[in-house]
Amino acid sequence: MRWLAIDLGDARIGFAVSDPLGMIASPAGFHERRKGKKIPVVAIIAKATATEAEGFVVGLPLDGEGNETVRSTDARWLAGELTTRTGLPAKLVDERYTTAMARRAIREMGGSTEGRRGDVDALAATVLLQHALDSRG
Repeated sequence: MRWLAIDLGDARIGFAVSDPLGMIASPAGFHERRKGKKIPVVAIIAKATATEAEGFVVGLPLDGEGNETVRSTDARWLAGELTTRTGLPAKLVDERYTTAMARRAIREMGGSTEGRRGDVDALAATVLLQHALDSRG
């Protein structure tokens, strides 16, 4: 099953997609958000259609102790809205430290994150998705 992961941010939404067998996650770009606007559900569904996704993994922002945050409400709403509008399953997955892991991976490969915020968000979505794929029962 092919999954689309969503790293929901205030400025950008990072995407990652799995292979058709649901084993390997790859970056799938990002979407710029307009400040103060609603979550662009139509654009996310368009990305799912373009990538032939059969389900969603939505990053759930928790604090350092694992408690819900104000942004957790948005993630929960988005997961429900995606399922309602598409009929596809949506899983919420703890996204703590995914952005930090993405930045570290870029630096370890000798790259720079300067001016590459969208790439970092897509890589964070990839880390999120790979974690979800690896932790399946």
